[in-house]
Amino acid sequence: MTMADTSGRGIRRAFLRFFEEQGHRRAHSGSLVPGDDPTLLFTNAGMVQFKDLFTGERQAEHPRATSSQKCLRVSGKHNDLDNVGRTPRHHTFFEMLGNFSFGDYFKAEAIDFAWTFLTAPEWCGLPVERLWASVHHTDDEAYELWRDRIGLPEDRILKLGDKDNFWAMGETGPCGPCSEIHWDRGPEHGDDLEERLLELWNLVFMQFERSADGETKPLPNPSIDTGMGLERIAAVLQGVESNYDTDLLRAIIRRGEEVSGRAYGEDPEIDLALRVIADHSRATAFLIADDILPDNEGRGYVLRRVMRRAIRFGRVLELDQAFFHETCLAVCDLMGDDYPELEQSREAIARSVPREEELFRRTLDRGLQLIGDWRGHQGAGATMDGETAFRLYDTFGFPVDLTRVIGEEQGFSVDAEGFEAALEAQRARGRAAWKGGSGGDGAVHRELFDELGATDFVGYDKLAVDDVPAMALVKGGSRVDSATAGDEVEIVVPSTPFYGEAGGQIGDVGLIRAPGALLQVLDTQRPLAELFVHRARVTEGTLKVGDRLGLEVDGPARTDTTRNHSATHLLHFALRAVLGDHVRQRGSLVEPGRTRFDFSHHQPVTRDEMLRIEALANDMVLVNSATAVKSMGHDAALAEGALAFFGDKYGAEVRTVRLGDDSFELCGGTHVRRSGDIGFIKVLSEGGIQAGVRRIEAVTGRGAMELLQRQDGIVQGAAEMLKATPADTLDRIDRLLRQQKELERQVEDLKRQLATGSAFDLLDQVQDVNGIKVLAVRSDGVAPKQLRDLGDKLRDKLRSGAVMVASEHEGKVALLVVVTKDLTDRLRAGELIRGAAECVSGRGGGRPDLAQAGGSDPGGIDDAIAAFVAAVRGATGG
Repeated sequence: MTMADTSGRGIRRAFLRFFEEQGHRRAHSGSLVPGDDPTLLFTNAGMVQFKDLFTGERQAEHPRATSSQKCLRVSGKHNDLDNVGRTPRHHTFFEMLGNFSFGDYFKAEAIDFAWTFLTAPEWCGLPVERLWASVHHTDDEAYELWRDRIGLPEDRILKLGDKDNFWAMGETGPCGPCSEIHWDRGPEHGDDLEERLLELWNLVFMQFERSADGETKPLPNPSIDTGMGLERIAAVLQGVESNYDTDLLRAIIRRGEEVSGRAYGEDPEIDLALRVIADHSRATAFLIADDILPDNEGRGYVLRRVMRRAIRFGRVLELDQAFFHETCLAVCDLMGDDYPELEQSREAIARSVPREEELFRRTLDRGLQLIGDWRGHQGAGATMDGETAFRLYDTFGFPVDLTRVIGEEQGFSVDAEGFEAALEAQRARGRAAWKGGSGGDGAVHRELFDELGATDFVGYDKLAVDDVPAMALVKGGSRVDSATAGDEVEIVVPSTPFYGEAGGQIGDVGLIRAPGALLQVLDTQRPLAELFVHRARVTEGTLKVGDRLGLEVDGPARTDTTRNHSATHLLHFALRAVLGDHVRQRGSLVEPGRTRFDFSHHQPVTRDEMLRIEALANDMVLVNSATAVKSMGHDAALAEGALAFFGDKYGAEVRTVRLGDDSFELCGGTHVRRSGDIGFIKVLSEGGIQAGVRRIEAVTGRGAMELLQRQDGIVQGAAEMLKATPADTLDRIDRLLRQQKELERQVEDLKRQLATGSAFDLLDQVQDVNGIKVLAVRSDGVAPKQLRDLGDKLRDKLRSGAVMVASEHEGKVALLVVVTKDLTDRLRAGELIRGAAECVSGRGGGRPDLAQAGGSDPGGIDDAIAAFVAAVRGATGG
């Protein structure tokens, strides 16, 4: 093994360099959040960012690519979270090394490349006698390539079935046989090949198209998709048995040792905890770097589960203080040079991880209380039902292995089958929720793209084009030859000035003119990345396929949208400048009437901060700098400091937009030519929409002017009503509010005096019940808070006795019972009021000497008074 640098970083760089030398273009790792793919929760393989190239939805800029893709597998057949840390090669986050051919080379070259990289002395230099291959049992071509071209002995070429050596993108679509390369771990691992052989590299030969009826036919341009786990090849090259012993994870484990004071290798349970924490630290750091924050649903829920499992294992290390952020920041230290987004997110990690840890510690206590409540109803040696175990898992973030550990400590077991049934039910719900696609018309859009190719967007420089053919019409999900007045259709043309909705910017509207028809464009969409579809209503005449069209974008609407889009960039910069670099875009909506921008931040933006943000953005407007738009390589753009928008998907070549000296972003949207064209930015609102995510809304240009005019009209109107100048209006309103408050206080005092003054008249209604003075009266109109004063007054006048006062106030009933101290051993106010409260459809309670109740039925007040007297009589033996 002669590779000069066998560190994880060295292997990654060598792999990418090797394939660049073989004519592959290096692709930056895609986000863990798959762009434009609702069928996936997370990126789980290297081919995900190239999926639309394999399916033909997007044309490849280069026929060969290579990447080191960050991946996450947390559920389903790929992973079981509870097993992470228990096996040498089980992970949530990992890196997938891959090389890809988009209709260029095929099996022979793919096998050659893999074999050369693994065995050539200047690369990995692995001994050939320890390498095996497997092929699909029907793939004679691959078998012969390994045997005849590579020279691998037949006894080291395994023929396997669909389960191990056939790959499909889904139930339909591209598919094909695989060939895997395996590392022989040695005879010390026994004769069972499943235990002895370690899969290193999977070569997928994408050569068929599977239809809905299960039939497969050859693809016209077969492709290659390969994947090799960086952690696995690192373990082989570094001569260790476990991925956790490679430098890719050992440095993070060392940080865990430093934080806990425990040593790796001293105890199996300590080792397990350190491995789990190291693995989950990588997943956590990379997810936060890709703008995922802990939440109760979706991707944020998965992150929360991963984090809480790691934090729970901190208790095994006897860590009672927040620690997990330390190991997450170790990931930034270790991998930040190769993944700049980690360094950019360091502040966000340092903020959000301790906050989640504190929250889980409180949740953990509540979960333990639930277990305590459950145990209180069980006998010794009980089995916790699956639903309860799943509730702990789903609501409190308890991994089932945590519940099992607690069960071992406290003497109960867990119904594993019941838990799995409940978990599978949740997974089924999740699959249904995440099942995506292009809807009922997806097939026709794919057909159109395959037939007609990509749409040429010319709308950056012009708002109208003439004499373009209507290449296709779609109505109700099916292609049609014509459309008449009243029909709504989708129109495909070879080139268009209409912007198709993307990156948060809505699609353009406008007009389409044909020789015999007029259409109103209601929206422009991109059902596939490079296919623009105009959704329009025929308002006059008949439109036919082949008609020559004139397309005209609604200029004022586009201009307003463009102003708002550019303002979003300036607000993004201003938010980061004022609040910190942890602020990242989490979504946006740009339309003519407003811009809406979602961003990561953990607390409300103060009024002072918002004024500074608004002022900074408008300062950039006033500078009136020219907008610089430039196409450049994706990696080069990021290296220059360009910010990528959340959820967008970028190719190797990207469009960058620079507004002034500071705002620099990757963006395909439309923008003003100079920042001054925005006019003015006025923030409308700011607020939270979910944990750790805030939303700001703003208007610009005409919208800002209209808003300010409306607000000025309100101020002028208020000033006229108050007979004040606009400058004095706030002071005048403040004085009026203080006067109103004082008048309200005086009214309350008068009401109290009237209520207590009537106490003397009410004393005439005192009755004797078994030798005890009892006063039960009705005094309507007395508010509940004044009832207390009246009751105290009556009790003081009685000196010894029991009093109930009932009042109807604003349609509700208030009851008060007071008992003098000398009688509370015989009469308890809280018990006396219960029956009375039921009579007015209410309930109440209180101390032995004072109780209150409320009700909703004033018609029952007289019955309540009678019930109170009866309760006194019953309590005193009468």
